[in-house]
Amino acid sequence: MSLSANTALEQQNVSTLKGVGPSLAEKLAKLGIQTVADLLFYLPSRYEDRTRITPIRQLQAKQTAQIVGEVEYAQIQFGRRRSLVATVSDDSGSMQIRLFHFNKAMQQRYQQGGRARVYGEPRFGKHGLEMVHPELQWLNPGSEVPVADALTPVYPVTEGLSQLSVRKLIQLALSRLMTSPLPDLLPENLLQRYQLPDLNRALQIVHAPRAQDSAAQLLLGEHPAIARLALEELVATQLSFAAARAKLRGLLAQPIAREITLTKVLLHSLSFALTGAQQRVLQEIRQDLQRPQPMMRLLQGDVGAGKTLVAAFTAITAIGAGFQVALMAPTELLAEQHYRNFQRWFSPLNIEVNFLAGKIKGKAREKVLAQIAAGEAALVVGTHALFQEGVAFNNLALVIIDEQHRFGVHQRLQLFEKGREQQTVPHQLVMTATPIPRTLAMTAFADLDISVIDELPPGRKPISTVVIPDSRRDEVIERVRDSAAQGKQVYWVCTLIEESEVMEANAAESTAEYLQQQLQGLRVGIVHGRMKPADKQAVMDAFKQHELDVLVATTVIEVGVDVPNASLMIIENAERLGLSQLHQLRGRVGRGAEQSYCVLLYHGQLSQQARERLAIMRESNDGFVIAEKDMALRGPGELLGTRQTGAVAFRIADIARDQRWVPVAQQLARELTEHYPTQAKALTQRWMSDKARYSRV
Repeated sequence: MSLSANTALEQQNVSTLKGVGPSLAEKLAKLGIQTVADLLFYLPSRYEDRTRITPIRQLQAKQTAQIVGEVEYAQIQFGRRRSLVATVSDDSGSMQIRLFHFNKAMQQRYQQGGRARVYGEPRFGKHGLEMVHPELQWLNPGSEVPVADALTPVYPVTEGLSQLSVRKLIQLALSRLMTSPLPDLLPENLLQRYQLPDLNRALQIVHAPRAQDSAAQLLLGEHPAIARLALEELVATQLSFAAARAKLRGLLAQPIAREITLTKVLLHSLSFALTGAQQRVLQEIRQDLQRPQPMMRLLQGDVGAGKTLVAAFTAITAIGAGFQVALMAPTELLAEQHYRNFQRWFSPLNIEVNFLAGKIKGKAREKVLAQIAAGEAALVVGTHALFQEGVAFNNLALVIIDEQHRFGVHQRLQLFEKGREQQTVPHQLVMTATPIPRTLAMTAFADLDISVIDELPPGRKPISTVVIPDSRRDEVIERVRDSAAQGKQVYWVCTLIEESEVMEANAAESTAEYLQQQLQGLRVGIVHGRMKPADKQAVMDAFKQHELDVLVATTVIEVGVDVPNASLMIIENAERLGLSQLHQLRGRVGRGAEQSYCVLLYHGQLSQQARERLAIMRESNDGFVIAEKDMALRGPGELLGTRQTGAVAFRIADIARDQRWVPVAQQLARELTEHYPTQAKALTQRWMSDKARYSRV
């Protein structure tokens, strides 16, 4: 594990390769490729097997293959679309090539006939198997037909950058790798223990797999070469988080002693006792707050587990010591619900609760800002408006962030900076109602301490879930009518706001009109994301006060809305939503002691995977079980919403696929930090140098 090897490839700009001018370098930069080493770590998205010639007679539909044959004749056919159709034959049979896009020169070339190598995916046409727009290479008469001796890689490309160009550049990079190998930064004994190839061999294999290498193994991450690269990236990620934690430990925060008086008053005001899990988590948080280093804790809990109440007890600990607390939520709807809850809890304690969001303007805004700056606002609840310019806290010591995955890392850090006073920074408690699988938490949130509320309040009954086709809508409407007759309320969730020609989903607006016609005498309301916040809140308040029997909504009600009297939820087009989102929506019912129900309506024929996904919802109410399945099916980025947040995005590793390597990477990162600091720094530089977003402090 020596660093004496030539590290030039990690410093050589890609423009040093033959044929790479400013224009091509700019296109490569869009793919994150700036150095020769970046090219080597730019892996194929799939592989093509061009190592053999398949007789035409043995072709199978939808199985990509390579043939060699004589082009017998070609003609233009007219139908719904004009196309050039050519017949190709070999000793075993014949097939057709169909081109929808062609010019005069191509038409003449095909009509001249000749011998060609053709690569593509056969499918059934009017006259048997045909390939549409295959790759074709004309061959000289009598020449041999050389075949590839390795699987052909196919890379993700961008506009103006061809597959052939990327392949040529990577071959040039591999040639340099032969003379200037990259230093292998993982311990040799580890590679031997897990039977993994060294770094340079792994790179050779993934870019030029031998014929005996399995393309399926490579794509599924089961090949040792992919495992080798994924493990190194996971180790680098852990090292980066370890550095972030070390930096955090170097900062100072206000130690906050345990608060007793206000805590007792709040406890006595509740009509129930805290669960054992809530008490355990509060103890973990209080221990953090007593230290002179800033707390960075992630609080997980399933829907209805009581995270907000834990946040309330955490807040009064800081407020009781004379400090300010800020609570940030991703939407005004959720922020306003928190504001109302905290007002209800804190009014008997004589604690001032302020609200700050984009809609607070003019003199009202000036008043809130003045109170915050003067330290008169003990607790400020709001949206991203809390970290905007002009908001100055007096002595902010604790920041609570709800549904943290909906905020970008930089947004969190801006609020963190709001509380920086001379040598101290505020403590942070971030909460999520999206249960995060253990392996994902170990990687995506390795810089945070994690607390889990794994116990629901007593008396909560599991929600009974059924999956039925929307062709049985009349039965569902009858069920809604029966539920309303018993004094219960109903959610009806749609996936769109307006009708769309693109998606076969029922829009909320047309559904609300339909239900008003079908449910004469019942009060039907509607809420969706395009409504003004005040209008949205008015509808939600009306539903909460039982002035509405049925609320038609889009997924805007996914988090935060708490109506204990709502005991039935219908979700349209459930097959379109992820498991975790379905679980969040389902969690809007079951908030009271009554038995609650969720009906998942699906449209048309379900695929095998959709059937399996909806069966999971029917069988389990455990958010963590559902999150594990969701990650396996859709990946961690979808689960955490990282497309919006800028959270960890891996080049090679895949958390769902590479779960077994996460504990290995954690242990190895600790060993490298302790015994091989130089290698640890080099590994972090190799994988993380352009990933400032990985650092959360």
